[in-house]
Amino acid sequence: MSHLLAVDAPSRKEVFAANRAVGRLALAVTAASGASRRARVHEAGALRARFPNGNGGGSLDAVLVNTAGGMAGGDRFSIDIKLGASARLTVTTAAAEKVYRSLGPETTMGVKLEVGTGGALAWLPQETILFDQARLRRTIDMKLARDAGLLLSEAVVFGRSAMGEAVLSGHCFDRWRLRVDGTLIFAEAMRLDGAIAQRLAESAVAGKSVAVASVIKVPGDGADIAAVRALKETFAGEVGASAWNGLAAVRLVAADGAALRHDLVSVLTTLNAGPLPRLWLN
Repeated sequence: MSHLLAVDAPSRKEVFAANRAVGRLALAVTAASGASRRARVHEAGALRARFPNGNGGGSLDAVLVNTAGGMAGGDRFSIDIKLGASARLTVTTAAAEKVYRSLGPETTMGVKLEVGTGGALAWLPQETILFDQARLRRTIDMKLARDAGLLLSEAVVFGRSAMGEAVLSGHCFDRWRLRVDGTLIFAEAMRLDGAIAQRLAESAVAGKSVAVASVIKVPGDGADIAAVRALKETFAGEVGASAWNGLAAVRLVAADGAALRHDLVSVLTTLNAGPLPRLWLN
């Protein structure tokens, strides 16, 4: 007589979790003989890094690729980048990152950036595009040696206006921490929850604009701010800039992603010591 083993069917929650994308990227860069080179690249899941300029020159370029084709609720991604002494690295993404509608779970993204003595990192991903009812939680932790350099840009677009799309509701939480030589010099958190379109329409938030960005430069000073403010007649949206304690910060708000991209290219070209990644200019 045969006996059948009873096996419990997986729950809907377990099936959902098993089909979520998970990606991890750990990249270490060192400098030797005037060139920056990959010391370690660890890729897991959906995240990949490509290096279009090889190992030549004093700076290294990295392009991040999400092979999952976007992010959905329950997906988890983490990026850990470390630059050794005098290493130079520019990071961008192959395309704008899309965060799709979620049935409940959040999409989580954790970014850790560390720059050693004399190193310089330009973190310049293309825009993050949120779809209606998306749920995103992101953290960015930055650690710099006292004489390290950082140029960081992050842009969020709430819906593709050119496609007739709008983000009426959802959840977006973004937390940043920046430490220089172990001292916390910049900390902020942004949270938009529930009726996002209604919140963005408020004058004190975005004044009906749906595309926002922040740029941080360390070291940064009044000369950087003056250079950005000199561009005011060319901006398609609103741009504000300020500097304190060796840091320059620029905030951008625009009616749509195209206008934001126009202004970001102007700001980053002004603040960046080198050319922007080619993918930004295509």
